[in-house]
Amino acid sequence: MKRLNFILPTLEDKKKLMDYKREFIENNDSMDGTAGLGSAETFEEWYSAFCDNSKEETVRDSLVPATTYMAVSVSDGHLIGMIDIRHRLNDYLLNFGGHIGYSVRKSERRQGYATEMLGLALKECVKLGIKKVLITCNKNNIGSAKTIVNNNGILENEVDEGNRITQRYWVYL
Repeated sequence: MKRLNFILPTLEDKKKLMDYKREFIENNDSMDGTAGLGSAETFEEWYSAFCDNSKEETVRDSLVPATTYMAVSVSDGHLIGMIDIRHRLNDYLLNFGGHIGYSVRKSERRQGYATEMLGLALKECVKLGIKKVLITCNKNNIGSAKTIVNNNGILENEVDEGNRITQRYWVYL
């Protein structure tokens, strides 16, 4: 049973997104897959960058075009998580970041949402023509590793980033 829908953020989603950001800040969590929401000074600044980075013609320097979705509950529209699908890889993403980044708010974790989100994102990758998808996670993030493996991820290797070990998984579509 499908529990989540992917929705592109709009200006009307400001309250939902800022509440999402607040929960991550309160829990001192990493906001992966949010197109930089965690570091944006204002929602408007974030939304402008989100729009720019969605297209090859306007993507900002050193970044790649990406589609960032809100994963919302089918039943009530509650924002469960966010996921970022990068349309191509640069050197950094090839080594450490991958095609997909995602996060689930702490209050909604351990319910299978990340696995469902990643499965939906892989379907979007097919639409984008991405047949070999790289997904990475911190070696200490066992939940994320399980999410990737549950979506047919195959561990290629581990890369030492100095302060952490990044695991690199491939999913063949």
